[in-house]
Amino acid sequence: MTPIPLVDLPAQVAALEPALSEALARVLRGGALILGPEVAGFEQEAAAYLGCTHTIGCASGTDALHLALRALGVGPGDEVITTPFTFIATAEAIVYTGARPRFVDIDPRTFTLDPQAVADALTPQTRAVLPVHLFGQPADTTALQALCAPRGITIVEDAAQAFGASMEGQKVGAIGQIGCFSLYPTKNLGAFGDGGLLSTSDPALAAQLRLLREHGHEGGYRHSRLGYNSRLDALQAAVLRLKLPRLDAWNARRREIAARYDAGLRALGLEPPFTAPGRSHVYHQYSLRCPNRDGVRAAMAAQGVATAVYYPLPLHLQPSLAPYIDAQRLPIAEQAAATLLSLPIHPFLCEEAVERVLRALEQALHA
Repeated sequence: MTPIPLVDLPAQVAALEPALSEALARVLRGGALILGPEVAGFEQEAAAYLGCTHTIGCASGTDALHLALRALGVGPGDEVITTPFTFIATAEAIVYTGARPRFVDIDPRTFTLDPQAVADALTPQTRAVLPVHLFGQPADTTALQALCAPRGITIVEDAAQAFGASMEGQKVGAIGQIGCFSLYPTKNLGAFGDGGLLSTSDPALAAQLRLLREHGHEGGYRHSRLGYNSRLDALQAAVLRLKLPRLDAWNARRREIAARYDAGLRALGLEPPFTAPGRSHVYHQYSLRCPNRDGVRAAMAAQGVATAVYYPLPLHLQPSLAPYIDAQRLPIAEQAAATLLSLPIHPFLCEEAVERVLRALEQALHA
């Protein structure tokens, strides 16, 4: 029986040929392999897609978060409020600046940052709020803006998993002061290596981000500030330019698969993932609460169906972050970590495979 993986990058490569080989050959013939016209072209096209004025390519999604906070002047003595239920890069970027991550609990249905919990956690040291658009669903940026704007608190969006998602018609990444994207290969819009992207409509911030990604270099070996080596290479930009026009169709296919999963879960007596009104979900992951999760996962693996757990240990319980945070319990995040199971979802998952996943889930639950 053919295994069903979580993602299928070889199928994506096959779908892009021969245009993919032609795009890569174009870059190699041109000789501009770091930044250059290919990256500039991708940045212009991504900005138009997102509905913002500027995008800035960088080396990774982690770097995007770090550069965003640096450009905003976040540093020692500051606090940044964020979610404990996300990949560790969200918190690492805060710690890199010398600021302290302040974790608050999540909404039990969307698994994104709870605005009321944010309101309860605000202090005079709060410099920024960093919501994560988790699994491809936007966080409640409307409520967060209403909370942060009157207080002069900056919103930095972690949109690593949500390229193409929108909140009340506005693309994520164009809502806060800065949006941060991962272009890791498995993302909805992914390169074939590491890559990241920042988005903003503030020209002064865009200028600072461009300095920071390349050693603070203004030209002519003049460096106006200390920066970093975080450049997007042209081969990755060429891949991304090829994929970007296909992103909406790929995200639509993810929604079709999610709708079939929704119906299948209801038939099994399980609750499908919740999408809040006004939010367009792009299903980077399809994650459901699952009884006896680890047993179900093992039984599905025995049937050749891959699953995943995002995230088994919330950030406020991670040993590497213990020196930077106060000990606390965040029960909703902890419950999500103990119960969520992610099923295979990607644009190249055929109908037969979708039905196999549901059958495997049903048999695993009964077992």
